[in-house]
Amino acid sequence: MITSLAGGRVLAEKTGATPPRVVALHGWGRDGTDFQTIVSGLDAVSLHLPGFGPAPAPDEVWGTEEYAELVAEAIAAYAPVVIVGHSFGGRIAVRLAARRPELVRGLVLTGAPLVRLAAPAAPPLSYRIARWANGAGLLSDERMDALRNRRGSADYRAAQGVMRGILVKTVGENYDDDLAALTCPVRMVWGEGDTAAPTAAGRVAAERCGASFRVVGGTEHLLTGDLELAVREELLTFLDELDRTA
Repeated sequence: MITSLAGGRVLAEKTGATPPRVVALHGWGRDGTDFQTIVSGLDAVSLHLPGFGPAPAPDEVWGTEEYAELVAEAIAAYAPVVIVGHSFGGRIAVRLAARRPELVRGLVLTGAPLVRLAAPAAPPLSYRIARWANGAGLLSDERMDALRNRRGSADYRAAQGVMRGILVKTVGENYDDDLAALTCPVRMVWGEGDTAAPTAAGRVAAERCGASFRVVGGTEHLLTGDLELAVREELLTFLDELDRTA
């Protein structure tokens, strides 16, 4: 069932009763329906982040800081809550928990690209020359866009308008300070074969914030199969532990 939060500014899939104990934040190119199995039977809301599913895109290029501010507005009346974040949603969750700790009781993260183990490779000389030529008016914007599409990821090619700018901005963000600032308990569950957020980088992120780290064999990045079930199991165990220590 779709509900609205923050005075209608945020759309979400609602399960169970109000107030929610759990808030779920989906990955790039996904939407709130990804968490149907994970939050089944719980009092929860799974947000449709702006620009995904039925939620309209922002009017300007946002980073995870702006997304986190909107999520904070959406959950303030119910806080503190446990946040489950997948991929892009995990980035937002870390921003929010670091900067508004009073709203977050704990985090369960999966496939969130939070640490870069190596600097990105420099683009080839031919591409750098093309960028110079485009800036100098010697190469058309259409031709430059075609070159960007050829080099870009599937997410980049699929993104349109302001969402492409948001993707570029968020991919370049750094989360080192936010990981160090986390004060809430954190659980991480990772797909063994995740290439979007490699397991080695996930381990480093876990070490930086004192999180537990669980690897699920035979799984990758998306919330399907054994990874989906493992995230649900981790969430339920986490909620029980929080209740016992409350």
